[in-house]
Amino acid sequence: MLQLLPEGSYSSVLIDPKIRGTARARLIEAARAGQDLSPAQARQVRVVEYQVPDRDGDGNGELIALITTLTDPVAAPAAALAEAYPQRWEHETGNNQLKTYLRGPGRVLRSQSPDILRQEIYGYLLTHHAISALVCRAATEADIDPDRIKFKRTVRIIRRRVTDPAFSP
Repeated sequence: MLQLLPEGSYSSVLIDPKIRGTARARLIEAARAGQDLSPAQARQVRVVEYQVPDRDGDGNGELIALITTLTDPVAAPAAALAEAYPQRWEHETGNNQLKTYLRGPGRVLRSQSPDILRQEIYGYLLTHHAISALVCRAATEADIDPDRIKFKRTVRIIRRRVTDPAFSP
């Protein structure tokens, strides 16, 4: 920790692990003095620590340390960053679900024209939305958090059911 900031976060520096000894100590001192650092060697960061309530109910929770290059606590308050971070992962998770489980890893969109390509993308987005709505409905009926239902498993169940000869659209 270089400096504790008024809103509870603290400044720090990430240093290339190849840099050791006195060179590392000089970089730490330069960071403490507020000097500019070479991005190839080190980077000024801010650490925001916050507690996430435990979803399993054992009361422990989890301490999260969010490391960011947004170093100004006025421009990006710690509370706002802590609130936004889980939402970012919701988006990342959705992108992963689309690319990995619906389309398939390494699979390229097959459409050749922009209009058909757009239609193919909308098809994937609508399919993702429909599966997510199904997951939310199932979770609501079971009185559990929708994040507890695995998207990958849901896709497998749907694919098995749709390809079942007894299935009637």
